Amino acid sequence: MRLSRRPILAALAFLAAGLAACATPPDTGVEQQLVDQARATVAKLRDDPDFPTLNQALARAKGVLVVPSLIKAGLIVGGEGGGGVLLGRDAQGEWSYPAFYTIGSGSFGFQAGVQDAEVVFTIMNDRALRQVIDTQFKLGADASLALGPKGMGLEAATTFNFGADVYAFAKTRGAYGGGTFEGSVIYKRDSRNRNYYGQAATANDIVIERKYSNPNADALRAALAPR
Repeated sequence: MRLSRRPILAALAFLAAGLAACATPPDTGVEQQLVDQARATVAKLRDDPDFPTLNQALARAKGVLVVPSLIKAGLIVGGEGGGGVLLGRDAQGEWSYPAFYTIGSGSFGFQAGVQDAEVVFTIMNDRALRQVIDTQFKLGADASLALGPKGMGLEAATTFNFGADVYAFAKTRGAYGGGTFEGSVIYKRDSRNRNYYGQAATANDIVIERKYSNPNADALRAALAPR
């Protein structure tokens, strides 16, 4: 007996959406809480010896997506979700103010457990950054994705060749069997942009055109500054 794909896909979409909702802070001050948590995540991972190439990646990156809490869960049917912020880096090395995004996915296959991860995605070229801003972006399909190298010595880190479009540096808590970031969809949250900047701000206006600012995000921008 063959199972219809429609109920399965609907269940996956529902699970991914539910996880995204669970992984974001409460409604009161949700945008500022997410920005503050992103700052803490950047500071933590930049100082973590497990990620010796993160600082090098940030120095070369055209953009960064920080997801302070990406929850993955499942038993056969699985999914992941979480809120994040996107910033772009200009030719002078200055980071933009953050635009708000959500990442989510569903999957079907052998997997079990629950895992919460702090993730920094470094976007290494203008084409990939433009795709994130212009479209609903799918990791591994719209751009090549690789996990940030771990356990490398400093000498190896200084000679590492960044060849992928996007690198994922993830600090995980909990156990999860199966699944990767491949296939995860990143989509814009313009309603949050409007809440945070008080106008009809879009991701392009914030990250590329730099028409909007909020001094409450300056600590996050400073956390991304070169070391």
